[in-house]
Amino acid sequence: MSINAAILRERVFVDMPLFLSKIKFCNQDMTSELVIDVQQNEISIALLEDKNLVEYQNEPRSASFSVGNIYVAKVKKLMPGLNASFVDVGYERDAFLHYLDLGSQFDSYEKYIKQVQSDRKKLYPFSKAMRLPDLKKDGSVQNELQQGQEVLVQIVKEPISTKGPRLTAELSFAGRYLVLIPFDDKVSVSSKIKSGEERARLKQLIHSIKPKNVGVIVRTVAEGKRVAELDTELKILMKRWEDAIEKVQKTQKRPQLVYEETSRVVAMLRDLFNPSYENIYVNDNEVYKEVKHYVTLIAPEKAHIVKLYTGSVPIFDNFNVTKQIKSSFGRIVNYKHGAYLYIEHTEALHVVDVNSGNRTRSANGQEANALDVNLGAADELARQLRLRDMGGIIVVDFIDMHLAEDRQILYERMCKNMQKDRARHNILPLSKFGLMQITRQRVRPAMDVNVEETCPTCFGKGKIKSSILFTDQLEGKIDKLVNKIGIKTFYLHVHPYVAAYINQGFVSLKRRWQMKYGLGVHVIASQKLAFLQYEFYDNKKQFIDMKEESEM
Repeated sequence: MSINAAILRERVFVDMPLFLSKIKFCNQDMTSELVIDVQQNEISIALLEDKNLVEYQNEPRSASFSVGNIYVAKVKKLMPGLNASFVDVGYERDAFLHYLDLGSQFDSYEKYIKQVQSDRKKLYPFSKAMRLPDLKKDGSVQNELQQGQEVLVQIVKEPISTKGPRLTAELSFAGRYLVLIPFDDKVSVSSKIKSGEERARLKQLIHSIKPKNVGVIVRTVAEGKRVAELDTELKILMKRWEDAIEKVQKTQKRPQLVYEETSRVVAMLRDLFNPSYENIYVNDNEVYKEVKHYVTLIAPEKAHIVKLYTGSVPIFDNFNVTKQIKSSFGRIVNYKHGAYLYIEHTEALHVVDVNSGNRTRSANGQEANALDVNLGAADELARQLRLRDMGGIIVVDFIDMHLAEDRQILYERMCKNMQKDRARHNILPLSKFGLMQITRQRVRPAMDVNVEETCPTCFGKGKIKSSILFTDQLEGKIDKLVNKIGIKTFYLHVHPYVAAYINQGFVSLKRRWQMKYGLGVHVIASQKLAFLQYEFYDNKKQFIDMKEESEM
């Protein structure tokens, strides 16, 4: 089947529901924005809807030898007793490659690599590569590998402590909708796609567009996607494989990195991106280029929404994300008019209790008051489920309502709020005890943010140095930074209360510091810092550790 024919056939199944969904949501004027905070050691992504935080992810920054990277490496040592080998990928410790991790098509890879390296000027076409018989599962490593042999390997486990990386010779290239596997011929569909009709449609589409000698795994998010989108991503993944092979052909250095997995931020964005986003703000130039390049590939018409944030105020503070993080995590979550949710995580399920708090009673009576509090709780709870990624069983104890129509209104409100949730979920109407039961699929590991602050000066001892001397301590740090270390331009991040004290008055403390140490002294209010906590950054936004042993 040709691509055009597949597109025409698919429109019958997909375009009509898509059109109806557009009609359903066309009247919604909700603004969606992504804010990406890139720090020295971690990357955080916040999704805002109408300026309200609804999703939050935080991951450490990518390190070298990360999962997904592909190397053309050299076999260093064979271990017949383990039926494995140690391979040099350029890491300080040799990587581990077991015989079973060679993959069924290891011989095909080896033959193709030799064909590619035989001619440095012209690339041997992958479509002409020959698939050899599968590797025997009960074979031995010494029959397949020898010391000094070049192998194409991919990292499946990053180095930990004294251990080097764990490798596989069965390569894969992951995209948003598809996973490409060279020298495979199967098309597999995610088991999470339950519809038999949809599974058959996806299999047929992929078989009609996939090149020779490759296998494809269809991911869950591909459900309902059109053939044009799948074909575009398949071409991108094939280009990555071809670029990797081209690098093998043109380079002679061994070991050599031939394919680097997308950065953590792009990997996070891959699962989070939605064409409805209006803005994507990034505070790092390199990451900005990566995100812009990725968005250009998957949605060229939306490339303009990626913007570089250059303000002096921390990006999360500027978009009110820090305050929302601190107020949205923890057991008690306040929402409108003094009402609050009490959230408890247990081994078996999540329990949520709705309390009216110190809210004044409605003039329309207790029933109207209960309905109003419960509707507000439904709005906040839907946001909390996405924000914390609460999976499994969630039981919500709403305030008792006697009227059946009020209970129905609450149920419909909860269902409407959960429509924006990417995770599969099921909501049951209120029971006779006023309990609502929700089941929700987990999209990613549960997000748990500790909003309690450790005292930065006493470290739990209960006593601190005189707080009035804190600014004198800061001046001592500034003096050392300017006169001894030689950094003239820097940014001092402090708690907003401390920043207000430093900046108060016409001849403020900040102005006196600038007169004494130069105009390179900048004081920034940071909401993420605890009281009497401070951080120094240079003009390239790199952290400067100014803590002394006595402060540890």
